[in-house]
Amino acid sequence: MNHSKIAVRYAKAFFSLAKEKKLLDELKIDVSVIAQLTKDSSEFLLLLGSPVIKTSQKVKLLKTIFEKKVNEQTLNFLVLIAENKREAHVPGICRNFMELYRKEQGIKTATITSAISLRKGIISQIQKKLETEFDTKIELGERVNSDLIGGFVLRVDDRQIDASVATQLRKVKENLLQTEINK
Repeated sequence: MNHSKIAVRYAKAFFSLAKEKKLLDELKIDVSVIAQLTKDSSEFLLLLGSPVIKTSQKVKLLKTIFEKKVNEQTLNFLVLIAENKREAHVPGICRNFMELYRKEQGIKTATITSAISLRKGIISQIQKKLETEFDTKIELGERVNSDLIGGFVLRVDDRQIDASVATQLRKVKENLLQTEINK
């Protein structure tokens, strides 16, 4: 079965459970914690993906790591994933769950990429402007790409505003080349 289909199915199932039990916000926090752990800990990812570690050991380790740190429903779901040998899909399941949550809550995601790290005040101002513009809550992420030289690239859903110096220089170069060709 396709890996993304597996993650989507498990995410939908957990999302439905969260809504049914009226624990959506609480379980969203749990999923955020797990997703962050998969990003921050290569050891945790190795544990999830290791074919050498037995399922019973993985279940025991998951219980040790998450017991009393996440809701019982979340822990049971992680155990179910491990028992079904789908633990390598946990990062994708978390990502898909968060997408379902954002969609349910009407939250849009945006990413701003700049040449240097932006101050928190500037990021919050941009977020407020976007929330006003789109009339919805915005989760704004930040990336740094020194290749931009200066300026920024803002992406919200399928819209992109490219105000980077690198793009402006590329456009000037294209115009100069076009002028040269036309002579």
